Amino acid sequence: MADEKTPAVFFDRDGTIMQDVDYCSDPRDVHVFPFVLDSLRKLKARGCKLIMVTNQSGIGRGYFTRPQYEAVHAEVLRQIGEALIDGTYVCPDPPGVESQCRKPAPGMVLQGAREHNVDLSRSIFVGDKEIDVQCGHNAGLKTIRVETGFETNTANSAAEWVVENFAEATEIILTKFTR
Repeated sequence: MADEKTPAVFFDRDGTIMQDVDYCSDPRDVHVFPFVLDSLRKLKARGCKLIMVTNQSGIGRGYFTRPQYEAVHAEVLRQIGEALIDGTYVCPDPPGVESQCRKPAPGMVLQGAREHNVDLSRSIFVGDKEIDVQCGHNAGLKTIRVETGFETNTANSAAEWVVENFAEATEIILTKFTR
């Protein structure tokens, strides 16, 4: 049925699916983790929409331009296969300004859910920072925090699950959220 909503995996970019580089503005600095492609393929095969949500305050701070971000994003998609990703949402707002999209605000997740006919009750958010966990919770999602980013202390995380990396997160999603 065309109107049937589907589950989605919302995920952060820097530190979650690729090595975190402070204010990544050069495609040569893009290094997608080796296990990500296989993980995304498994999730896609199970019927999940794959939606990337990323704060890129470097744009708003003037550290890099929107075209530089686009070049980095194109390299990320080249490394993982553009066809796997259903949508990408980017927020250029710096911290400290009123923003509906900057995580932990749920704006990017809610927009992605509307535009891709997503059932939030069957979806999940994966990220490497507590701000990602808060964003997921603010959108009504369960969350998985990975330990592949700069913020490695996850002892007090509010995430439902804390795992080493996106591959382990994928196993939880396949076990608990898909049929």
